[in-house]
This record gives sequence, structure tokens and C-alpha cells, in this order.
Amino acid sequence: MNEFLLPGLESLLNFLDQGLLGWSGWAIFAYTLITTHITIAAVTIYLHRHQAHRALELHALPSHFFRFWLWIATGMQTKAWAAIHRKHHAKCETDEDPHSPQTRGLDEVFWRGAELYRVEAKNNETLSKYGHGTPDDWVERHVYTRFPWQGLGLMLIINVALFGAIGLTVWAVQMMWIPVTAAGIINGVGHYWGYRNFEAHDASTNISPWGILIGGEELHNNHHTYPTSAKLSVKPYEFDIGWMYIRILSALGLARVKKTPPKLAYGDIQPVADEKTLEALIANRYEVMASYARQLRAACRQDIQSLQQRPTEAVLRAARRWMHRDLEKIPASDLNLVAQARAALPQADTMVRMREELRQLWLSTHRSRDQLAADLQTWCRQAEGSGIAALRDFSMRLRAARG
Repeated sequence: MNEFLLPGLESLLNFLDQGLLGWSGWAIFAYTLITTHITIAAVTIYLHRHQAHRALELHALPSHFFRFWLWIATGMQTKAWAAIHRKHHAKCETDEDPHSPQTRGLDEVFWRGAELYRVEAKNNETLSKYGHGTPDDWVERHVYTRFPWQGLGLMLIINVALFGAIGLTVWAVQMMWIPVTAAGIINGVGHYWGYRNFEAHDASTNISPWGILIGGEELHNNHHTYPTSAKLSVKPYEFDIGWMYIRILSALGLARVKKTPPKLAYGDIQPVADEKTLEALIANRYEVMASYARQLRAACRQDIQSLQQRPTEAVLRAARRWMHRDLEKIPASDLNLVAQARAALPQADTMVRMREELRQLWLSTHRSRDQLAADLQTWCRQAEGSGIAALRDFSMRLRAARG
């Protein structure tokens, strides 16, 4: 009897060791990277930019491929993901935000982000209010929604069949990829640590200027500033690999981009700021204020260099970190240090005050268009008569803005 069992056992052990393909460890490693990257591409292109924000239209071919891939690689449902993400934007950094590290703590969002998603996915009010416009066809109702875990099981069977026992490890990495990268790093770290190009209303940050590993989602501050943009990179040194894939799909006729970040255009300097200047300012306020922040930081550095008696290092740190930010974003613990910095740095103090006055042009809801245009003209006159070169140059450039 052993003569019949031993060959079978040997075949089984050989299968568990090699699988059907018999690939080397490096080949399996490459396969794992490729499949997890496809998952990231499916999340950022299909779920995030196409479904949640309608930043682009997708042909049925890539749409159905991404939906199937997400079913076997994540088990996530389109309606639930889009609804939770839309609620995140609508309630960002509040107690109703499904996954804000500002309210729940970074550890909670980083380590339990996937669990927070599963809890919110059971909230029928969230799905009803924010899940509109997502697929509701036969395959969504009868396959993807009805059998979410069976898709994950299919991926497990495929991996074990291809690679043998090591396929279990490959599958585990695939299952961890989105909970770690999207739920943990982007939803957690992306609202806690990094650099900011723009003064978005929330705490979003760019984790890295090169969005490759997580499909461009690393540029999270850019995304929260322009949430309906299909392109997440805005600076020349930033790279969004998701945008590269979208451009390829567009070239193949499989996608159509609906919106990208606005770009402020300039014409001749006008004698006075007019309504077109006002329109350009409000439409491109994030870019305008980012430019103002650079001028303010430069003025701050000049002020510091000209001081005969330097403030304490804590005051200088507060000046560098917070004086170019919205007042409500400054932590209460640093308000006194910022006040000391403003008292010691007169040019920077003037620019901080005028920054707040400029910001009121789009925050004021009770003033008419003509009144706001007149306010802008007054602001430009004061800026150009302030004796501060940075303010004068900024105002003159602003008068050339044309949308």
C-alpha cells in the first residue's frame, strides 16, 4: 500500500513546494509587488477618483476589470467605499469623520483603520446619504455584494495553485496591502505628518512628493485642496503615478478626464484690481495663498536677520511654523509664542494682518460682488503703499491675475 501512497505524498509535497509554476522566490516577490500595485491602481483610479469624486469617466472595460479585481483582492464594495470616503470629506476632522487621526488618534486610525471602515460600512445612513451614483447592476447585487469573502477565497486558491504553500504568504500580503497603505498610512499619517502645499480647511498633508507606492495618494494635501481633480500632483517636483495611468487610459480611449487642478493665469498688470481680478483670486485662492505664504516666510527671514536682539529659539520656531498659517489652525499652546514673534517682527506682522484681510474676500458671505471688488482695490493700495517690497510685488502680480 505504501508504494501507492508514497508517490502521491511526494507529488503533494512537490506541489506545496513549487505550485504549478515552480517560480523562484524573486519571481514570486515580483508577482506580489505587481498584484498589490494593481490593487492600489484600482483603488485610486476606480474607487477614489472615478467613483467617489467623479473626477474622470471610465470605459466599461477598465471599470469591470477594476471591480472584479477589487472583489478578489480586497472584498470591498464600491458603494460602501465611495460613501465612507465622501463622508470623510464632508465631515473631515470632526467626530463624524469615519477615520480622522485628529479626533480618534493616530494609533487608532493607523492600526485599526480597516476595522473603522468595516464599522462605517454597516451604517445604513452613511450608505444612503453618500453612496449615490455607484454601480447597482446584476453583478454588483448578486456577486460582489452578496459574496464578498468568496472573492478573497478565489484569490487564495489562485495563489496556492500557482505557488504552493508560499501562496499563503503572498495572499496575506495582498490582504494587508490596502489596510496598511490606504487605511493606515493615507487616512492616518496623511492627516497627521508631512508637508502642505496649500492651506486646506483640514489637517491633510502630503506624505511624499513622489506618489508611486500608494498610487499617488501620498499627495493627500493636494487632493483635499482639489478633491474633484483627477490629477493629484501640482508642483513640478511632484509625481502622481495614478495620473500617469489615467493619461494612458485616456490615450487608449478608455478614460476621459473631467477636471484637473486650476492654474492661475496672468495677463497685463491692470491699473486697479477689478471684478475679473476678484474672480481669479477666489477661484485660485489656494494657489494665491500658497504664493503669499512664500512671501511671508521670506519677509520673516529678513526680519529675523535684521534684529539686533533675537527672540528665544521657541519664538523663532513658532514664527517659522505658524505665521503663514490660518489663525484658527495655530494650536492654543503656541498662540502666545506667535504673538511674541509678531511683536518682534514688524514686517511679518503687517503681512500676517493683511493676509487675514485678503482671506476675508472669500470668507465674507454678506458682501456684494461690487463691495468685494472695492475691498480688493483697497487691499492692493494698502499693500503697495506699505513700504514692504514683498507686499508690493505680490499686489502688482495679483492685479495681473486673470483666471
